[in-house]
Amino acid sequence: MADDHSSAIIPTLQNIASTVNLDCKLDLKGIALKARNAEYNPKRFPAVIMRVKEPKTTALVFATGKVVVTGAKNEGDAKYAARKYARIVQKIGCHLGVKFKDFKIQNIVASCDVGFPIRLEGLALAHGAFSSYEPEIFPGLIYRMKQPKIVMLIFTSGKIVITGAKVREDIYTAFDSIYPVLTQFSKKTL
Repeated sequence: MADDHSSAIIPTLQNIASTVNLDCKLDLKGIALKARNAEYNPKRFPAVIMRVKEPKTTALVFATGKVVVTGAKNEGDAKYAARKYARIVQKIGCHLGVKFKDFKIQNIVASCDVGFPIRLEGLALAHGAFSSYEPEIFPGLIYRMKQPKIVMLIFTSGKIVITGAKVREDIYTAFDSIYPVLTQFSKKTL
């Protein structure tokens, strides 16, 4: 790939965090007592923690009716899981008027391996405005891209974690724009 600025590498989605509003006040103690796979310890955290096996996700259900869902591997599963949690709360019966309002994907996390080691010191020096690299504190370089507004964790091994996207395309756009830069800072193996 001498001249080519794109790669055949496609970052893999690892986690999608989303929110939904059930638009009613919730009795968390009642939910925790009646729902399966639910835990509630108000001294530790002010939400019921619920889990479903398919799609494998975890939800934080707050008394305000707000729900945060994490663990989905794609956008469809994120919405499906959120609907499942809303249905569970509705079926328990202690809450009439449960709605499904304002579903929104808040963060998409993806990762990939570029397949070559990266000189993080050189990258940090050349891209100082976007980079933070303090190997004594954290082994990866933190790269804050402006457009799309994405944060990447770049490791010497060539592994990359991409986070901060609200749409999948931003993950791909960010990776496609950083890949040619990474090739410039690949470690030459002897």
